[in-house]
Amino acid sequence: MNTPQLSSLATQVRRDIVRMVHAVQSGHPGGSLGCTDLLVQLYFDTMTVDPSAFDMDGANEDLFFLSNGHISPVWYSVLARRGYFPVSELSTFRKLNSRLQGHPATEEGLPGIRVASGSLGQGLSVALGAAQSKTLRGDNCWVYSLHGDGELQEGQIWEAAMYAAHHRIDNILSFVDCNGQQIDGSTDDVMSLGDLAAKWSAFGWRVLSCDGHSFEALQEVISEAHGHRGSGIPTVVLMKTDMGKGVDFMEGTHKWHGIAPSDQQLQDALNQLESTLEDY
Repeated sequence: MNTPQLSSLATQVRRDIVRMVHAVQSGHPGGSLGCTDLLVQLYFDTMTVDPSAFDMDGANEDLFFLSNGHISPVWYSVLARRGYFPVSELSTFRKLNSRLQGHPATEEGLPGIRVASGSLGQGLSVALGAAQSKTLRGDNCWVYSLHGDGELQEGQIWEAAMYAAHHRIDNILSFVDCNGQQIDGSTDDVMSLGDLAAKWSAFGWRVLSCDGHSFEALQEVISEAHGHRGSGIPTVVLMKTDMGKGVDFMEGTHKWHGIAPSDQQLQDALNQLESTLEDY
């Protein structure tokens, strides 16, 4: 897809997000809206995947792991629009017996999901295991992971970071959603993360950064990371985003981390997210 097409799709995904959360008055719109552009970029331009032949093994295709699983609405929307399951199934989000649970799960057998997530801090360990597995099998595809900045307050992240550097795992590209917000307030108020670039660098990672709302910037940083394959150094991208991106009254505040819009707020959001694509 070219950049205008990616941008158009991202707007539709944002429409999906606010509609899904509104319909059940439950879910996490803020971070989902903020990470929309990254997931659209990965699934529609970067990653080699075959939605029609999904299996849990994922051999000879790129893998993505969502560590901050509470932003499931954006992942579900992108997976559906990429062809993993019918777009109409988005209407079942968080409902009883739905495959689209509040946090991604494997029990229901939803295509595209290879590990349950949402217990924060665990996703990097899983992604590194998958990356090592690919190397051992001679599979040259990539593993991508996404983490919240507040999630970096979890100790397991840093254990995994040490592991990756020690084992020279360089077929992983991890993104940190640096929006400065978490459920109880700003990350600076809850527990300051300090100099994240210096921290990751000290743990032996190559540190890149980009604007998480620019497809050109995302493409450039991914290309740069790919160019370092074979160096034995894992790469992390500190991705600057705005929580609630695309809906003005949701942007930049932790208050929309995990609440749903009212009927009027939904309409206001949809008015801002004009799309030529079809809603589910």
